Order: sequence, then structure tokens, then C-alpha cells
Amino acid sequence: MMRRFLAVLLATISLSCPVIADTGDLKPYRGGEWSSILKTAKGAPVAIHFWGVTCSVCVKELPQWGQFVAANPNLHLIFIQVDDVSPEMIQKMLARANLSKAKNYYINSAFDEQLRHEIDPKWRGETPVTILIDKSGKPIRKTGPMNFSQLQLWFRS
Repeated sequence: MMRRFLAVLLATISLSCPVIADTGDLKPYRGGEWSSILKTAKGAPVAIHFWGVTCSVCVKELPQWGQFVAANPNLHLIFIQVDDVSPEMIQKMLARANLSKAKNYYINSAFDEQLRHEIDPKWRGETPVTILIDKSGKPIRKTGPMNFSQLQLWFRS
């Protein structure tokens, strides 16, 4: 009787608790990692997108990023989530946007002035922000929603 009860209980729990999708490459971002993240592009252009779970524009735009990544699998794209939320919440949002397997980071400490200064001394922490770094290493900061047609052209230039 107890075994049957446990089997029913486990089946109920597994049906009511969604399984989190493959976590892909979700890593904690810590101070001092900016230069190592930039090196992953190996001289190719890279777009680094900063977003937040509590940013309504970011949440609305994230599925568009998922479509862009799916259509452009060979481009260097990195996503960094900046809100103080659980990795599980981030994973759920990434899964919904089809970004689970993208290169993803999350800020796992206070997203303070020192951390932002390491990335861009003029950045005040607003989201969404995308930093485009061209082949020569020159960064361009784009605040607000992305124009994906322009992003496609930027990668080709």
C-alpha cells in the first residue's frame, strides 16, 4: 500500500513540476571575467547582450534573440542576465526564448558600479544593453531593444 502511495505521489510531483530544460552554458559571471569573455570570440565580432528578468522590454525581446541565434548559429553571441534571481528562473526564461544552449551568464553578486565599470565605464546599468565588439576590439554600446536587421548587417561588415 505504501509503495503504491509513493508511486502515485512521485508521478503527481513529476507531472506538476516542470522539468527545466538543458541548462546549456549558464555560468556565473564574476568580476574580472570581462576580458576572458571577450577572448572567446578569438578576433571575430561579438555581441554581448545584457538583460534582466525584471525588465519588461528584455522579457518581450528575448524570444527575438532566440530566433536570431537559431538563424545565425555561427555568430558569436553572449547573454548576461543582471537581476538578482535564481538560476532556475533564468533557465526557465532562456528555455522559453529558445536560448538554453546559447552562451549564457548570470551575475551572481551585486551588479554594482565596479562591475559595470569593468564592462563599460559610461554604462549606468540600464537594460537591455548590447555591447558590440568589432574585429579590431572596438566596443559600441547599444541601449534599448535591438534592431536585428542592423545587427545582421553589423556582423557582416
